Amino acid sequence: MNESKQAPVRLEAMDILKILEILPHRYPLLLVDRVEDIVLDEGAVGIKNVTFNEPHFMGHFPGQPVMPGVLIIEAMAQTAAVFAILSLGDEMKGKLVYFMAIENAKFRKPVQPGDRLYLHVKKERARGLVWKVTCEAKVDGQLVAEALMTAMIVAG
Repeated sequence: MNESKQAPVRLEAMDILKILEILPHRYPLLLVDRVEDIVLDEGAVGIKNVTFNEPHFMGHFPGQPVMPGVLIIEAMAQTAAVFAILSLGDEMKGKLVYFMAIENAKFRKPVQPGDRLYLHVKKERARGLVWKVTCEAKVDGQLVAEALMTAMIVAG
């Protein structure tokens, strides 16, 4: 039998205003400034511009500001949430995404003010409203963090 595979659906980059329509997060916990390279049901790349005026840098660490690893994980998770909601379609807008598992999280290099964090998410599998994604965070093309995350989309 001849199965025809449809071409991947690519979306235009999303600015902060479009991200705000999808994610419930707000300052200071909205950690994605832009999403680009969106290929529905495959993957996307979020961008987080790391700036010194973010509140966590006051105490983490004085004289040597480093973005907390948990916030890098959260930025990857928010990118994955935008990607999953977009892939599932308009009826999913307004739904919440709860993370169920974070596996094999590794931190390779500190992220500091002035860095631009590229948050690569790739779908591993989806069963209904439960998604598993591979996430990588990069600065200047260098891997700084990675994790495998599982999430569930629920009513908002």
